[in-house]
Amino acid sequence: MSALRPKQRDPLLVRTRQFFIPTAMALVVAGLLAGCGKSDGKAAGAAPAAPPPAEVGVVTVTLGDVGLVTELPGRLEASRVAEVQARAAGILQKRVFKEGSDVKAGQLLFTIDPAPYAAAYQSSQASLARAQANLQQAQALADRYKPLVEANAVSKQDYANAVAAAAQAQADVAVGKAAVQTAKISLDYSTVTAPISGRIGRALVTEGALVGQGTPTPLAVIQQINPMYINFTQSAAEVLALRQGLASGKLKRAPGSEAASVRVVLDGLGEYAQAGKLLFSDLTVDATTGQITLRAEVPNPDGQLLPGLYVRVRLEQSQAANAITLPQQAVTRNNQGDTVMVVGPDGKVSPRKVKIGSSKGTSWVVLDGLKAGEQVMVDGFQKLRGDAPVKPVPWQPAGTAAAAPASAAAPAAAASAATSAAK
Repeated sequence: MSALRPKQRDPLLVRTRQFFIPTAMALVVAGLLAGCGKSDGKAAGAAPAAPPPAEVGVVTVTLGDVGLVTELPGRLEASRVAEVQARAAGILQKRVFKEGSDVKAGQLLFTIDPAPYAAAYQSSQASLARAQANLQQAQALADRYKPLVEANAVSKQDYANAVAAAAQAQADVAVGKAAVQTAKISLDYSTVTAPISGRIGRALVTEGALVGQGTPTPLAVIQQINPMYINFTQSAAEVLALRQGLASGKLKRAPGSEAASVRVVLDGLGEYAQAGKLLFSDLTVDATTGQITLRAEVPNPDGQLLPGLYVRVRLEQSQAANAITLPQQAVTRNNQGDTVMVVGPDGKVSPRKVKIGSSKGTSWVVLDGLKAGEQVMVDGFQKLRGDAPVKPVPWQPAGTAAAAPASAAAPAAAASAATSAAK
Protein backbone atom coordinates (compact mmCIF):
# COMPACT_ATOMS: atom_id res chain seq x y z
CA MET A 1 0.00 0.00 0.00
CA SER A 2 2.90 2.35 0.72
CA ALA A 3 4.23 1.91 -2.81
CA LEU A 4 0.94 3.28 -4.24
CA ARG A 5 1.06 6.63 -2.34
CA PRO A 6 2.09 9.70 -4.36
CA LYS A 7 5.52 11.09 -3.73
CA GLN A 8 5.49 14.08 -1.34
CA ARG A 9 7.36 17.33 -2.40
CA ASP A 10 9.96 18.94 -0.20
CA PRO A 11 8.45 22.15 1.26
CA LEU A 12 11.83 23.90 1.41
CA LEU A 13 12.52 23.27 -2.25
CA VAL A 14 9.13 24.66 -3.26
CA ARG A 15 9.66 27.87 -1.30
CA THR A 16 13.12 28.33 -2.83
CA ARG A 17 11.77 28.14 -6.38
CA GLN A 18 8.95 30.55 -5.65
CA PHE A 19 11.47 33.10 -4.38
CA PHE A 20 14.11 32.66 -7.10
CA ILE A 21 12.00 32.99 -10.27
CA PRO A 22 10.40 36.40 -9.51
CA THR A 23 13.74 37.75 -8.31
CA ALA A 24 15.49 36.74 -11.56
CA MET A 25 12.79 38.33 -13.70
CA ALA A 26 13.04 41.54 -11.72
CA LEU A 27 16.79 41.71 -12.29
CA VAL A 28 16.38 41.19 -16.03
CA VAL A 29 13.78 43.96 -16.31
CA ALA A 30 15.96 46.33 -14.27
CA GLY A 31 18.91 45.66 -16.60
CA LEU A 32 16.83 46.39 -19.67
CA LEU A 33 15.54 49.65 -18.18
CA ALA A 34 19.07 50.70 -17.30
CA GLY A 35 20.26 50.03 -20.87
CA CYS A 36 17.40 52.03 -22.30
CA GLY A 37 18.18 54.90 -19.97
CA LYS A 38 21.78 55.02 -21.12
CA SER A 39 20.86 55.02 -24.85
CA ASP A 40 18.23 57.70 -24.28
CA GLY A 41 20.79 59.77 -22.47
CA LYS A 42 23.16 59.58 -25.44
CA ALA A 43 20.42 60.57 -27.91
CA ALA A 44 19.34 63.46 -25.77
CA GLY A 45 22.84 64.76 -25.45
CA ALA A 46 23.75 64.53 -29.26
CA ALA A 47 22.67 67.12 -31.95
CA PRO A 48 20.16 65.87 -34.63
CA ALA A 49 21.62 65.08 -38.09
CA ALA A 50 20.73 67.56 -40.94
CA PRO A 51 18.34 66.10 -43.61
CA PRO A 52 19.78 65.63 -47.12
CA PRO A 53 18.86 68.22 -49.79
CA ALA A 54 15.54 67.56 -51.53
CA GLU A 55 15.77 66.35 -55.13
CA VAL A 56 13.96 68.48 -57.70
CA GLY A 57 13.58 67.94 -61.45
CA VAL A 58 15.23 70.59 -63.64
CA VAL A 59 15.88 71.25 -67.30
CA THR A 60 18.99 72.98 -68.60
CA VAL A 61 18.38 76.05 -70.74
CA THR A 62 19.50 75.78 -74.37
CA LEU A 63 19.13 78.50 -77.01
CA GLY A 64 17.99 77.94 -80.58
CA ASP A 65 15.59 78.94 -83.35
CA VAL A 66 12.05 78.10 -82.28
CA GLY A 67 9.04 78.26 -84.57
CA LEU A 68 6.28 80.52 -83.22
CA VAL A 69 3.00 78.68 -83.68
CA THR A 70 -0.25 80.63 -83.64
CA GLU A 71 -3.47 78.74 -82.88
CA LEU A 72 -6.60 80.26 -84.40
CA PRO A 73 -10.22 79.17 -84.70
CA GLY A 74 -11.42 78.25 -88.17
CA ARG A 75 -14.22 76.60 -90.10
CA LEU A 76 -14.01 73.93 -92.78
CA GLU A 77 -15.51 74.50 -96.21
CA ALA A 78 -15.78 72.31 -99.29
CA SER A 79 -13.35 73.31 -102.01
CA ARG A 80 -16.14 73.20 -104.63
CA VAL A 81 -19.91 73.33 -104.15
CA ALA A 82 -22.48 72.86 -106.92
CA GLU A 83 -26.24 73.05 -106.50
CA VAL A 84 -27.90 70.75 -109.01
CA GLN A 85 -31.04 72.43 -110.43
CA ALA A 86 -33.75 71.49 -112.91
CA ARG A 87 -33.25 73.58 -116.05
CA ALA A 88 -36.12 71.96 -117.93
CA ALA A 89 -39.74 72.06 -116.80
CA GLY A 90 -41.52 68.75 -116.40
CA ILE A 91 -42.32 65.79 -114.19
CA LEU A 92 -39.35 64.20 -112.42
CA GLN A 93 -39.39 60.57 -113.52
CA LYS A 94 -36.43 58.91 -111.82
CA ARG A 95 -33.58 59.43 -109.34
CA VAL A 96 -30.55 57.43 -110.47
CA PHE A 97 -27.89 58.14 -107.81
CA LYS A 98 -27.53 56.87 -104.23
CA GLU A 99 -27.81 59.60 -101.62
CA GLY A 100 -24.55 60.34 -99.78
CA SER A 101 -22.38 58.64 -102.41
CA ASP A 102 -19.50 59.96 -104.50
CA VAL A 103 -20.38 60.95 -108.05
CA LYS A 104 -18.31 61.83 -111.10
CA ALA A 105 -18.70 64.86 -113.33
CA GLY A 106 -21.19 64.06 -116.11
CA GLN A 107 -22.81 61.18 -114.20
CA LEU A 108 -26.60 60.87 -114.66
CA LEU A 109 -28.54 61.94 -111.57
CA PHE A 110 -32.22 62.59 -112.52
CA THR A 111 -34.43 62.14 -115.54
CA ILE A 112 -37.29 64.53 -116.41
CA ASP A 113 -40.11 63.60 -118.80
CA PRO A 114 -38.45 64.20 -122.21
CA ALA A 115 -41.51 63.73 -124.44
CA PRO A 116 -42.32 67.40 -125.12
CA TYR A 117 -38.69 68.24 -125.72
CA ALA A 118 -38.20 65.32 -128.05
CA ALA A 119 -41.21 66.45 -130.07
CA ALA A 120 -39.90 70.01 -130.26
CA TYR A 121 -36.53 68.67 -131.39
CA GLN A 122 -38.10 66.65 -134.17
CA SER A 123 -40.19 69.64 -135.27
CA SER A 124 -37.12 71.85 -135.47
CA GLN A 125 -35.36 69.23 -137.55
CA ALA A 126 -38.29 69.17 -139.98
CA SER A 127 -38.29 72.95 -140.24
CA LEU A 128 -34.59 72.86 -140.99
CA ALA A 129 -35.10 70.30 -143.73
CA ARG A 130 -37.79 72.47 -145.33
CA ALA A 131 -35.54 75.53 -145.18
CA GLN A 132 -32.72 73.57 -146.80
CA ALA A 133 -35.06 72.46 -149.61
CA ASN A 134 -36.18 76.03 -150.22
CA LEU A 135 -32.55 77.10 -150.32
CA GLN A 136 -31.75 74.55 -153.00
CA GLN A 137 -34.70 75.72 -155.12
CA ALA A 138 -33.89 79.41 -154.75
CA GLN A 139 -30.20 78.88 -155.43
CA ALA A 140 -30.96 76.84 -158.55
CA LEU A 141 -33.23 79.60 -159.87
CA ALA A 142 -30.59 82.25 -159.26
CA ASP A 143 -27.96 80.15 -160.99
CA ARG A 144 -30.23 79.62 -164.02
CA TYR A 145 -31.04 83.35 -164.32
CA LYS A 146 -27.39 84.40 -164.26
CA PRO A 147 -26.45 83.50 -167.89
CA LEU A 148 -29.87 84.61 -169.11
CA VAL A 149 -29.53 88.08 -167.68
CA GLU A 150 -26.16 88.42 -169.41
CA ALA A 151 -27.88 87.55 -172.69
CA ASN A 152 -30.77 89.93 -171.89
CA ALA A 153 -33.14 86.91 -171.93
CA VAL A 154 -34.57 87.88 -168.55
CA SER A 155 -34.81 91.20 -166.87
CA LYS A 156 -32.31 92.30 -164.35
CA GLN A 157 -35.12 92.71 -161.83
CA ASP A 158 -36.08 89.05 -162.10
CA TYR A 159 -32.46 88.05 -161.59
CA ALA A 160 -32.17 90.31 -158.54
CA ASN A 161 -35.35 88.81 -157.08
CA ALA A 162 -33.96 85.30 -157.58
CA VAL A 163 -30.66 86.16 -155.84
CA ALA A 164 -32.52 87.76 -152.92
CA ALA A 165 -34.77 84.71 -152.56
CA ALA A 166 -31.71 82.46 -152.45
CA ALA A 167 -30.15 84.62 -149.73
CA GLN A 168 -33.38 84.60 -147.75
CA ALA A 169 -33.57 80.83 -148.05
CA GLN A 170 -30.00 80.58 -146.79
CA ALA A 171 -30.93 82.71 -143.75
CA ASP A 172 -33.93 80.44 -143.10
CA VAL A 173 -31.55 77.49 -143.02
CA ALA A 174 -29.39 79.23 -140.43
CA VAL A 175 -32.47 79.93 -138.32
CA GLY A 176 -33.52 76.30 -138.65
CA LYS A 177 -30.11 75.09 -137.48
CA ALA A 178 -30.27 77.37 -134.42
CA ALA A 179 -33.76 76.08 -133.64
CA VAL A 180 -32.54 72.49 -133.85
CA GLN A 181 -29.64 73.29 -131.53
CA THR A 182 -31.96 75.00 -129.02
CA ALA A 183 -34.36 72.07 -129.07
CA LYS A 184 -31.45 69.66 -128.57
CA ILE A 185 -30.25 71.64 -125.53
CA SER A 186 -33.72 71.57 -124.01
CA LEU A 187 -33.94 67.84 -124.64
CA ASP A 188 -30.57 67.32 -122.99
CA TYR A 189 -31.74 69.28 -119.96
CA SER A 190 -34.33 66.58 -119.35
CA THR A 191 -31.45 64.35 -118.21
CA VAL A 192 -29.79 66.01 -115.21
CA THR A 193 -26.08 65.19 -114.80
CA ALA A 194 -23.46 66.04 -112.16
CA PRO A 195 -21.64 69.29 -112.97
CA ILE A 196 -18.63 68.41 -110.77
CA SER A 197 -17.14 65.38 -109.05
CA GLY A 198 -17.74 65.10 -105.32
CA ARG A 199 -20.08 63.77 -102.66
CA ILE A 200 -23.78 64.28 -103.24
CA GLY A 201 -26.23 64.81 -100.41
CA ARG A 202 -29.88 63.89 -100.12
CA ALA A 203 -32.35 64.41 -102.94
CA LEU A 204 -34.38 67.60 -102.41
CA VAL A 205 -37.32 66.37 -104.52
CA THR A 206 -38.94 63.00 -105.16
CA GLU A 207 -40.20 61.23 -108.25
CA GLY A 208 -43.45 62.66 -109.60
CA ALA A 209 -42.71 66.25 -108.58
CA LEU A 210 -43.14 69.07 -111.08
CA VAL A 211 -39.79 70.81 -111.39
CA GLY A 212 -38.39 73.76 -113.31
CA GLN A 213 -41.75 75.46 -113.72
CA GLY A 214 -41.08 79.18 -113.85
CA THR A 215 -37.88 79.16 -111.72
CA PRO A 216 -35.07 76.57 -111.47
CA THR A 217 -35.80 73.90 -108.84
CA PRO A 218 -32.91 72.72 -106.58
CA LEU A 219 -32.59 68.94 -106.82
CA ALA A 220 -29.42 68.13 -104.81
CA VAL A 221 -26.09 69.56 -103.66
CA ILE A 222 -22.66 68.18 -104.61
CA GLN A 223 -19.61 69.11 -102.52
CA GLN A 224 -16.01 68.35 -103.32
CA ILE A 225 -14.43 67.54 -99.94
CA ASN A 226 -10.96 66.53 -101.08
CA PRO A 227 -9.19 68.85 -100.60
CA MET A 228 -10.96 71.00 -98.00
CA TYR A 229 -10.66 74.73 -97.37
CA ILE A 230 -10.22 76.22 -93.89
CA ASN A 231 -11.31 79.82 -93.45
CA PHE A 232 -9.97 81.53 -90.33
CA THR A 233 -9.13 85.02 -89.11
CA GLN A 234 -6.23 86.66 -87.31
CA SER A 235 -6.26 89.99 -85.53
CA ALA A 236 -4.66 92.88 -87.36
CA ALA A 237 -2.58 93.69 -84.24
CA GLU A 238 -0.92 90.25 -84.36
CA VAL A 239 -0.19 90.64 -88.06
CA LEU A 240 1.36 94.08 -87.53
CA ALA A 241 3.45 92.80 -84.58
CA LEU A 242 4.64 89.91 -86.74
CA ARG A 243 5.67 92.22 -89.57
CA GLN A 244 7.44 94.56 -87.13
CA GLY A 245 9.36 91.65 -85.59
CA LEU A 246 10.43 90.45 -89.03
CA ALA A 247 11.51 93.94 -90.04
CA SER A 248 13.55 94.50 -86.86
CA GLY A 249 15.28 91.12 -87.05
CA LYS A 250 13.87 89.77 -83.78
CA LEU A 251 11.95 87.20 -85.76
CA LYS A 252 12.90 85.20 -88.82
CA ARG A 253 10.56 84.13 -91.57
CA ALA A 254 9.53 80.51 -91.22
CA PRO A 255 10.85 78.09 -93.87
CA GLY A 256 8.44 77.94 -96.77
CA SER A 257 6.40 80.79 -95.36
CA GLU A 258 5.08 81.65 -98.81
CA ALA A 259 3.03 78.45 -98.44
CA ALA A 260 3.28 78.01 -94.68
CA SER A 261 2.35 74.62 -93.28
CA VAL A 262 -0.75 74.46 -91.11
CA ARG A 263 -2.07 71.81 -88.75
CA VAL A 264 -5.72 71.16 -87.99
CA VAL A 265 -6.77 70.34 -84.41
CA LEU A 266 -10.11 68.52 -84.07
CA ASP A 267 -12.16 68.96 -80.94
CA GLY A 268 -11.67 65.88 -78.75
CA LEU A 269 -9.64 64.02 -81.41
CA GLY A 270 -6.32 65.85 -81.29
CA GLU A 271 -4.27 66.86 -84.30
CA TYR A 272 -5.35 65.79 -87.78
CA ALA A 273 -2.83 63.54 -89.50
CA GLN A 274 -2.63 65.42 -92.82
CA ALA A 275 -0.80 68.76 -92.94
CA GLY A 276 -2.24 71.61 -94.97
CA LYS A 277 -0.81 74.72 -96.57
CA LEU A 278 -1.68 78.40 -96.41
CA LEU A 279 -3.20 79.63 -99.67
CA PHE A 280 -3.54 83.38 -99.11
CA SER A 281 -3.88 86.15 -96.55
CA ASP A 282 -6.32 88.95 -97.25
CA LEU A 283 -4.93 92.48 -97.43
CA THR A 284 -8.11 94.12 -96.14
CA VAL A 285 -8.98 94.43 -92.44
CA ASP A 286 -12.61 93.87 -91.52
CA ALA A 287 -13.83 97.21 -90.20
CA THR A 288 -16.27 95.63 -87.72
CA THR A 289 -14.00 92.98 -86.15
CA GLY A 290 -10.45 94.18 -86.86
CA GLN A 291 -9.60 90.74 -88.26
CA ILE A 292 -7.78 89.63 -91.41
CA THR A 293 -9.14 86.63 -93.31
CA LEU A 294 -6.83 83.72 -94.19
CA ARG A 295 -7.49 80.51 -96.08
CA ALA A 296 -5.66 77.18 -95.98
CA GLU A 297 -6.05 73.95 -97.94
CA VAL A 298 -5.83 70.52 -96.31
CA PRO A 299 -6.05 67.05 -97.93
CA ASN A 300 -9.06 64.94 -96.99
CA PRO A 301 -8.65 61.58 -98.77
CA ASP A 302 -10.64 59.58 -96.20
CA GLY A 303 -13.48 62.09 -95.86
CA GLN A 304 -12.85 62.54 -92.13
CA LEU A 305 -13.23 66.31 -92.35
CA LEU A 306 -16.75 67.59 -93.00
CA PRO A 307 -17.88 70.98 -94.34
CA GLY A 308 -19.03 73.42 -91.69
CA LEU A 309 -16.98 71.79 -88.90
CA TYR A 310 -15.31 74.20 -86.47
CA VAL A 311 -11.61 73.42 -85.87
CA ARG A 312 -8.46 75.08 -84.56
CA VAL A 313 -5.61 75.88 -86.90
CA ARG A 314 -1.95 75.85 -85.84
CA LEU A 315 0.08 78.08 -88.13
CA GLU A 316 3.83 78.68 -88.00
CA GLN A 317 4.45 82.10 -89.49
CA SER A 318 7.87 82.97 -88.04
CA GLN A 319 10.80 81.76 -85.94
CA ALA A 320 12.30 83.38 -82.84
CA ALA A 321 16.11 83.45 -82.76
CA ASN A 322 17.87 82.49 -79.49
CA ALA A 323 14.59 81.39 -77.92
CA ILE A 324 13.98 78.71 -75.33
CA THR A 325 11.27 76.11 -74.84
CA LEU A 326 10.21 75.09 -71.33
CA PRO A 327 7.56 72.62 -70.17
CA GLN A 328 4.38 74.51 -69.36
CA GLN A 329 4.38 73.25 -65.77
CA ALA A 330 7.68 75.07 -65.16
CA VAL A 331 6.10 78.50 -65.78
CA THR A 332 3.81 80.28 -63.33
CA ARG A 333 1.48 82.71 -65.09
CA ASN A 334 -0.58 85.37 -63.30
CA ASN A 335 -1.58 89.02 -63.57
CA GLN A 336 1.84 90.16 -62.30
CA GLY A 337 3.68 88.35 -65.10
CA ASP A 338 5.32 85.05 -65.90
CA THR A 339 7.94 83.55 -63.56
CA VAL A 340 10.12 80.44 -63.31
CA MET A 341 12.21 79.00 -60.47
CA VAL A 342 15.94 78.93 -61.24
CA VAL A 343 18.33 76.66 -59.32
CA GLY A 344 21.70 78.31 -58.76
CA PRO A 345 25.13 76.62 -58.55
CA ASP A 346 24.84 76.55 -54.73
CA GLY A 347 21.51 74.73 -54.89
CA LYS A 348 19.52 77.80 -53.83
CA VAL A 349 16.22 78.41 -55.65
CA SER A 350 15.15 81.90 -56.74
CA PRO A 351 12.25 83.20 -58.87
CA ARG A 352 12.94 84.81 -62.25
CA LYS A 353 10.72 86.95 -64.45
CA VAL A 354 10.51 85.74 -68.07
CA LYS A 355 8.78 86.81 -71.28
CA ILE A 356 6.57 84.16 -72.85
CA GLY A 357 5.87 84.09 -76.59
CA SER A 358 3.48 81.38 -77.70
CA SER A 359 2.94 77.70 -77.01
CA LYS A 360 4.59 74.88 -78.92
CA GLY A 361 2.91 71.60 -78.11
CA THR A 362 3.12 71.14 -74.33
CA SER A 363 5.86 73.77 -73.95
CA TRP A 364 6.06 77.55 -73.72
CA VAL A 365 8.40 79.56 -75.93
CA VAL A 366 10.49 81.85 -73.69
CA LEU A 367 11.74 84.94 -75.54
CA ASP A 368 13.65 86.68 -72.72
CA GLY A 369 14.75 86.30 -69.07
CA LEU A 370 16.99 83.20 -69.14
CA LYS A 371 20.53 82.40 -70.19
CA ALA A 372 22.05 79.30 -71.70
CA GLY A 373 23.17 76.73 -69.12
CA GLU A 374 20.83 77.82 -66.32
CA GLN A 375 18.73 75.18 -64.59
CA VAL A 376 14.97 75.71 -64.32
CA MET A 377 12.76 73.74 -61.95
CA VAL A 378 9.99 71.66 -63.52
CA ASP A 379 8.75 69.59 -60.58
CA GLY A 380 9.38 69.16 -56.84
CA PHE A 381 7.96 72.55 -55.85
CA GLN A 382 6.27 70.98 -52.82
CA LYS A 383 9.72 69.97 -51.49
CA LEU A 384 10.98 73.55 -51.15
CA ARG A 385 11.62 74.61 -47.52
CA GLY A 386 12.50 78.29 -47.29
CA ASP A 387 16.10 78.97 -48.34
CA ALA A 388 17.20 75.35 -47.93
CA PRO A 389 19.32 74.18 -50.87
CA VAL A 390 18.05 71.49 -53.22
CA LYS A 391 19.66 68.80 -55.32
CA PRO A 392 18.85 69.28 -59.03
CA VAL A 393 18.33 66.13 -61.08
CA PRO A 394 17.40 65.92 -64.79
CA TRP A 395 13.64 66.11 -65.23
CA GLN A 396 11.93 63.20 -66.95
CA PRO A 397 8.48 63.56 -68.57
CA ALA A 398 5.68 61.53 -67.03
CA GLY A 399 5.65 58.95 -69.81
CA THR A 400 9.43 58.45 -69.68
CA ALA A 401 9.45 58.18 -65.89
CA ALA A 402 6.72 55.55 -65.95
CA ALA A 403 8.47 53.51 -68.59
CA ALA A 404 11.79 53.41 -66.71
CA PRO A 405 10.53 51.52 -63.60
CA ALA A 406 8.65 49.12 -65.83
CA SER A 407 11.78 48.29 -67.80
CA ALA A 408 13.80 47.97 -64.60
CA ALA A 409 11.20 45.66 -63.07
CA ALA A 410 11.44 43.18 -65.94
CA PRO A 411 14.98 41.87 -65.09
CA ALA A 412 14.01 41.68 -61.40
CA ALA A 413 10.94 39.60 -62.22
CA ALA A 414 13.01 37.30 -64.42
CA ALA A 415 15.59 36.81 -61.66
CA SER A 416 12.82 36.02 -59.14
CA ALA A 417 11.33 33.45 -61.51
CA ALA A 418 14.73 31.81 -62.02
CA THR A 419 15.29 31.60 -58.25
CA SER A 420 11.89 29.94 -57.72
CA ALA A 421 12.63 27.41 -60.44
CA ALA A 422 15.97 26.55 -58.84
CA LYS A 423 14.29 25.92 -55.50
